[in-house]
Amino acid sequence: MKLLLTSAGIKNSSIHDALVGLLGKPLAESDALCIPTASYAHPMAGPGRAWDFISGQEPRCPMTELGWKSVGVLELTALPSIDRERWETWVREADVLLVNGGDALYLGHWMRESGVADLLPSLPDTVWVGLSAGSMVMTPRIGEDFVQWKPPTGGDETLGLVDFSICPHLADEGLPGNTMAEAESWAAGIDGPAYAIDDETAIQVVDGTVEVVSEGNWKLFPA
Repeated sequence: MKLLLTSAGIKNSSIHDALVGLLGKPLAESDALCIPTASYAHPMAGPGRAWDFISGQEPRCPMTELGWKSVGVLELTALPSIDRERWETWVREADVLLVNGGDALYLGHWMRESGVADLLPSLPDTVWVGLSAGSMVMTPRIGEDFVQWKPPTGGDETLGLVDFSICPHLADEGLPGNTMAEAESWAAGIDGPAYAIDDETAIQVVDGTVEVVSEGNWKLFPA
């Protein structure tokens, strides 16, 4: 699987170009599935944010409204009640999975419970585009600062498909988001490398090679 881990979606031309490069074809020729699941468990999200994401009415975080050939909704909490052969076909036929923000631990829980997490390693050509929690879920852990919903197993561990953690929404002092000082404090509690990225930045991962795509600010905190 190819990863494009963003803070706030496809915010600029550099991130857009990276996405097209990962797909290997225009967005207008690509079929997308969007995953809103993480929205429901975060106190600052909920059904309204899920709808904004699905319908492409959240201009601060452009994802579904980019001119895809088709867009469908994949709700992870519904998948355990559906025959796997049916929903697995939907996922395998998609060129890209667009994954909303919200609560990364809740998203990780339902990725495991639904079976989607187990399927990902068998999708080498599929592009995963994460938005905030949709990016953080691919990391080993999110850090205690970001824990809201608590999984049955406890802890702050996520899927670990990459070997670094992410602090999204890096912002200047006085602006909404996480300041550099807050990011540094968060990174001090992470056992491993970690990136702080602003909303104009994404991290691309292909075959283990990591590349930062940015028109904004970011910082790597080494292990």
